[in-house]
Amino acid sequence: MTRVGPVHADHAADGQAVAGRPTSSSTLPSLVVSMLTHAQLLVGQALLDVATGPGYSAALACARLGDDYVTTVDVDPYLTETAADRLDSLGHHPGILTQDAGAELPGEYDRIVSMVSVPRVPASWLRVLRPGGRLVTTLAGTGLILTADRDEDGGAASRVEWDRGAFMATRTSDDYPPQLDALFAQVRERDGDDVTQSPFPVLDVMQAWEVWSMLSLTAPGIEHRNGTDDDGGRMTWMLHHDGSWARAHTQPGSRTTTVHQGGPRRLYTLLEGIRWRKGSGGGGSSTANCPCTGRG
Repeated sequence: MTRVGPVHADHAADGQAVAGRPTSSSTLPSLVVSMLTHAQLLVGQALLDVATGPGYSAALACARLGDDYVTTVDVDPYLTETAADRLDSLGHHPGILTQDAGAELPGEYDRIVSMVSVPRVPASWLRVLRPGGRLVTTLAGTGLILTADRDEDGGAASRVEWDRGAFMATRTSDDYPPQLDALFAQVRERDGDDVTQSPFPVLDVMQAWEVWSMLSLTAPGIEHRNGTDDDGGRMTWMLHHDGSWARAHTQPGSRTTTVHQGGPRRLYTLLEGIRWRKGSGGGGSSTANCPCTGRG
């Protein structure tokens, strides 16, 4: 992690912890390579590298295509400034844009590769992607890598790749919107309107890529939190802006989980349905993590 909330590591006080959500990182190199590989880069193609970050993906693209064929964009002026300095030290000088990548973009490109997760593919990307061009991105809230080839009519034919990967989600300001801390404080130890027993142990949903992806597509916007009790029992909370919540607790040595739920929807029931379907379909494990290339 290189940035937490609005504070970059370069500006953090020595010995002082910074609280907040990570807002920038140095992405796992293998995931960067995987994303560029899905783009099927060829010499002579113009590439838009979305989310400059520390500049690593832009450096690889410059080495592959040449500086004149690479443009990199990031919403954070400090990130683009420091990345430009790093790239200069390596002898690379791609085009660098400081703006919201979801807004209108200058130029035209044969390839667009996003090192940040998007809730949906921005229409502006298709407008600057040449016919026959390809874009590669990940969908926010999932581990899904999406590739799309632009049609002559301005649309695109897309597919979900077998690989898995995820990045931080796009942001348009210094930080993400506030998390559901107030709701969490209210329900952290509250008894639910419904109290049930689950045969599944507590799952860290965001590390179970296939389950996480299916749940996010079924019920977008769920916030997940994990913890342990004083005895080492595993706990998880699910929160939503509509006021729905769930708390699940697996005691040490137990094979079942106690589930408390409240609000207008039963979030854990949705999760259970996905785990049952995944566990019974095709012999897949309901709790195992799926193969993945890493997370940025």
